[in-house]
Amino acid sequence: MDEVRQRDRAGTRRRILDAARKLFTELGYDQVTMRLISAEADANVALINRYFGSKRELFAEVLAMQGRFPGVLDVPEEELPRRLAEYVAERLQSERASPVMAALIRSASCSETHGLIRDRVSSAILEPLAARLPGPEATFQAAVATALITGAGTLSQLYGPDAFDAPDRETVIRRLTAVFEACLRA
Repeated sequence: MDEVRQRDRAGTRRRILDAARKLFTELGYDQVTMRLISAEADANVALINRYFGSKRELFAEVLAMQGRFPGVLDVPEEELPRRLAEYVAERLQSERASPVMAALIRSASCSETHGLIRDRVSSAILEPLAARLPGPEATFQAAVATALITGAGTLSQLYGPDAFDAPDRETVIRRLTAVFEACLRA
């Protein structure tokens, strides 16, 4: 009986997270209500509060679903500029938009989410990147690189992958690598 209850709990929690991600992505934080999430997830509002506490905490869970800058920083230091360039090129040219980036863009004007968004960008990109860089300006260098990375995600969300006459993928990566080499140089 406990195993069935656990699976149901996990399934309900997953449905709520999926519904919240979908709604935050489509509508933004301000427009999403707990009742909307409840209806989309086919779950009682009380369960949302029980599992996540509040809409703000649920939004934080949705942001955390993206994971930490997946595998991008797991390369030797000399390969880091190219790996960052590949990641940004992929974001710029991807048909598949990041649901978390869409939720961030649609929720950026909400003062209630600013701290969550700042914390998420810091923990997922800025801090791990700064930890990889040598020298006293590591945090500043990581901030510049983070601006390029998040800006590329925003640009991709706003314009789509075919909005610009971009050169071939390797040329884009080569140019971005030069930019990242310059901003990561100590």
